[in-house]
Amino acid sequence: MTDYTIFYTDDDDDDLSIFADAVESVSQKVILQTYTGGEKLLQAIFNPPPIPYVVFLDLNMPGKNGFEVLEEIRSSDKKDIPVIIYSTSNEPGIIEKCRTLGANCFVTKPILMSDIIKSIQHALEVDWKNFTPTHANFVYRY
Repeated sequence: MTDYTIFYTDDDDDDLSIFADAVESVSQKVILQTYTGGEKLLQAIFNPPPIPYVVFLDLNMPGKNGFEVLEEIRSSDKKDIPVIIYSTSNEPGIIEKCRTLGANCFVTKPILMSDIIKSIQHALEVDWKNFTPTHANFVYRY
């Protein structure tokens, strides 16, 4: 069985804790690395190991926000790392901006634990090397 490494960045400790609890319930073996800000995430990405299978990235953070972090990842030699925007927002303009900046997927933070688990499970089941984000598949609806 493959081990999947997920990086998750959020400035809200409760969100980090809830996400960690959800990871415990997915069927795959997941190694979760959490970061409390964009700078810390970038340090981890640019100084492997580990290399994430996928990154869950919050948008609204102090310091470097999710948009800035996404732009830095996409303009680096780590640009192929899949990035899922994981945000409380569901505003169409923000979603489109994330797609334009190169995010692979957008998930509005679920309220129910079962939906958080579904979102993580989805991220692990996608073949990111062959996935092309389009208007139709960019937003994951749990």
